[in-house]
Amino acid sequence: MTARLPALRRLAQLGIAHTVHTFPDTIHSADGVADHLGLPRAVVYKTLVVLAPGDRPALVMVAGDRTVDLKRLARALGVKDLRMAGHAAAERLTGLQTGGISALALGHKRWPVYLDDAALTLPGGQVVVSAGRRGANVALAVADLVRATGAVAVGASSCEA
Repeated sequence: MTARLPALRRLAQLGIAHTVHTFPDTIHSADGVADHLGLPRAVVYKTLVVLAPGDRPALVMVAGDRTVDLKRLARALGVKDLRMAGHAAAERLTGLQTGGISALALGHKRWPVYLDDAALTLPGGQVVVSAGRRGANVALAVADLVRATGAVAVGASSCEA
């Protein structure tokens, strides 16, 4: 079933090495995925929908152990303010369920994609992100994620305490 996911087809088309991780689709958070798979929360990234002025959507990817700092992200993007899309709005805009939103699956939308720059210093250089459906994530090199999504690395988060 996961082989039919657009995100995985995209990776195959680009010749990007990856590993698929499956887990119960009742898990909707990056932290829950990390805990279930026995991975550090710092390597499992969540993809969130943010709205720029004029309600222009963008995607931001941050680690499960971090939170989006909207003021910091807005400064990095050169906009006055940003706001998070609520669950219902994120699902309506992306066509994907929260917990399964994936920049890899949404390339056709041509939305800006931002990757928290903390990903650039991950030991091993690998990140785990949604494969576009609850219950499926994919591990790949950070550089390959950037290549596949066109993500721009920015300071976007703060550590959760």
